[in-house]
Amino acid sequence: MSSSNATVTRQELCEKIGQLPQVDIGHFPTPLEECPRLSEVLGGPRIFMKREDCSGLAFGGNKVRQLTFTIGEAVHQGADTIVHGAASQSNHCRQAAAAAARLGLRCYLRLSRDDKSMPQGNLLLDHLAGAEIELVDAFLGPKLDAIKYALAEELKAEGLKPYVIASPRSTALAAVAFAWCVAEIHKQQEAMQIQADRIYAASAGGTLAGLILGSKSLGMKLKPVGIAPIDWDDRIERVRKAGNEAARILDLDIEITDDAVCCTNAYVGEAYGVVSPESVEAIRLVARTEGIFLDPVYTSKAMAGLIDHIRRGEIASNETVIFLHTGGTPALFAYDEELL
Repeated sequence: MSSSNATVTRQELCEKIGQLPQVDIGHFPTPLEECPRLSEVLGGPRIFMKREDCSGLAFGGNKVRQLTFTIGEAVHQGADTIVHGAASQSNHCRQAAAAAARLGLRCYLRLSRDDKSMPQGNLLLDHLAGAEIELVDAFLGPKLDAIKYALAEELKAEGLKPYVIASPRSTALAAVAFAWCVAEIHKQQEAMQIQADRIYAASAGGTLAGLILGSKSLGMKLKPVGIAPIDWDDRIERVRKAGNEAARILDLDIEITDDAVCCTNAYVGEAYGVVSPESVEAIRLVARTEGIFLDPVYTSKAMAGLIDHIRRGEIASNETVIFLHTGGTPALFAYDEELL
């Protein structure tokens, strides 16, 4: 299923990825399932769903694949403590806390204080996994990263060996992880005798970068489309840099340029972490046609984008599309008022 412009075979790509430090924390490969009732309701195209929500650890999600490499690197470096931080209902932090618990590592989380900071959804699971949690008045980005690195210095002074999960290294390893995901899709498509035209994902960073890198390295017709869940002005640059750093890590002779990055912010809605009418419709539609639950922050907005593109005729009814379900479903329980 590779084309003549592939730079490596699937086996070669997997061998390169397999040389990196990793921890075994997930259920892979994740399923690739057809969604015929959803396709029928939307009048085509043929839709498949790559179920990263079935990746096993702590209700699953795309960050399990990423943490395979970031925490793998931490363990390889001799770390005994993981430091992370994001929004209060962070899927990444929930999965990091669970991975640390599974591997016998300490976990410190610094989470943004916001209107979802109640002990419900992901934050409840952080507590149950035993993470040491503090709410801070800093949003995603440099200010929160500074808090994480300052905490790491304090922990070093106490004799611990912390590893901080933060960009740009974390984002580049996410791209590595999703190049691996594309290799899985490549094999699954061969078995199912399909060649998808596009893959949609909620991403403005490493996940999208890895989809681009993987499909490009294997010469696939698959076009990755990122639906940004947050309005970052530098999203194209972030994706490009992460993909190119991952190519360097994997010693792939590939350069990702800006024109290879398709990432729209048209479906963010009012703000990051705030549901939109379109995302609520997407959650209900997928649940009622396929019995699959999307989350309110990421996958529902990506699905809203896919639905809109189909309805506007940007995707032909005879095309085949893969939707990357990146997980996040525990957050549903912190959004009961908005969803009902």
